Amino acid sequence: MADGKALIDLDALSKVFYTEEVETHALSNINLSIGKGEFVSIAGPSGCGKTTLLSILGLLDSPSSGKYELDETPVENLTASQRAKIRNQAIGFVFQAFNLIGDLTVYENVELPLTYRGMPGAERKERVQASLERVGMAHRMSHYPSQLSGGQQQRVAVARAIVGKPLILLADEPTGNLDSKNGSAVIGLLKELHDEGATICMVTHDPRYAHVADRSIHLFDGQVVSEDDAKKAQELEQAGFDLT
Repeated sequence: MADGKALIDLDALSKVFYTEEVETHALSNINLSIGKGEFVSIAGPSGCGKTTLLSILGLLDSPSSGKYELDETPVENLTASQRAKIRNQAIGFVFQAFNLIGDLTVYENVELPLTYRGMPGAERKERVQASLERVGMAHRMSHYPSQLSGGQQQRVAVARAIVGKPLILLADEPTGNLDSKNGSAVIGLLKELHDEGATICMVTHDPRYAHVADRSIHLFDGQVVSEDDAKKAQELEQAGFDLT
C-alpha cells in the first residue's frame, strides 16, 4: 500500500445471486486491501466477478456476506441516502460506455455531480474548468457528447469523475470502447492522476494496461487466484522472461 493505510479493506467478502432455483456465486471469500495513493488493476476472464466487485466497491451493490470498510468506515449498515452521499462525495466512476448525458454539454456533464452536492455556482465553475483543463477538454466544454470522438468522451468522463476530488477513482474497462491509440491516451491520463496522488482501482481485460498499475489482482470464478506487483512483472517481461 502506498502509505501503509488501507482506504479499502475487504474481509471474507462474498456475493451470491439467486435466480429461481439457481445460486450463482459471483464472488467468494475476497480478502483485499487498497491503500491510499495506490493504483490497483483487477484482471480476469469474462464472468469472473470483476464488475461485481467494482460495483460493491462503488456502493452500487452490496455483498451477501463479509465486511467492507471504506476509509475505516463499515458500509454494511449505511442507509440508501448515506450510500448515495458517499458515492457522490468520495467515489469517482469511469465506465466503459462513458455514460455521459446526451442532452447536456460537456461542461454540464462534468458539473452535474457538484450540482447534486449543492455547491455554490462560482466554486462549481472553478472546479469544472480546472477538471476539463486537466484532461485537455476545456476547448470542448460547449460541445455535446455526440460531437466528440470516443476518446474525447472518455476524457470528459474522467473529468467528471475527478471534479469532486474523490477518495478513490473506480474505472470499469475504461479502454473497452476505444481503439489502441485512444485507449493508451486514457491510461496515460489515469497514470498521471495516480502520479499526482490519486487512488485508482481499475478493471481491465488488457494485460498491457494492467501493468500500469502498482499491483494486479487476478480473479477466476469469483476468487482471487493471484496477486502480483504489476510493474515488476512488466520489467521481467521486458528483460526477456516468459511469465505466461
